[in-house]
Amino acid sequence: MTPGTPGTAGNPDGAADGPSKNGSAGAPGSRASGSGASGSRASGSGVSAGGASNGVASTGGATVWKRPAPSLTTDTARPEGGGRAAPGDAPAPARQWPLLTVLGLAGLGLLVVGTDAFPQAFRIGTMLVGAALLVGAVLRRMLPSVGMLAVRSRFTDMITYGVMGGLIVLLALMVQPKPWLKIPFLEDILHLTVT
Repeated sequence: MTPGTPGTAGNPDGAADGPSKNGSAGAPGSRASGSGASGSRASGSGVSAGGASNGVASTGGATVWKRPAPSLTTDTARPEGGGRAAPGDAPAPARQWPLLTVLGLAGLGLLVVGTDAFPQAFRIGTMLVGAALLVGAVLRRMLPSVGMLAVRSRFTDMITYGVMGGLIVLLALMVQPKPWLKIPFLEDILHLTVT
């Protein structure tokens, strides 16, 4: 590149001992856009004599690139009860034990269904998956913080986990052949809709 290339502030390597003409730092590790130097990027905006302007901040004589504040909100607040379920110095699995409990139980149910080790494996495995969601609903209700098990508000999570888990268990009990649970009016509705 030539010294006059835009974005390089007259320095083709993107490295300098001090701030360049446009106010961006030319030190190694700074950020220069369009220079082709690895790990560097110039902000392209000037620095006022009193401090920072347009994403460039001056700290102790050296000019450092600073990310400007977003004009739109790009993320959402953590849901109620979404904090970690164990102290911060605990290992990561301990901080997320409610989610791991639900996932482990659901995984066990899928393993039972997949291996088909005994005659009613499909029914038992499906009931374990439904029970995992019901356990999630109970944990969401009882614990003040459940980590990543919290997705929405406490009420919405409890209803979602509870209804889905209850329906899965109910359908597992009613599955043919030889259902463990018979509900006559549901059988009549099914026969009317299918036939």
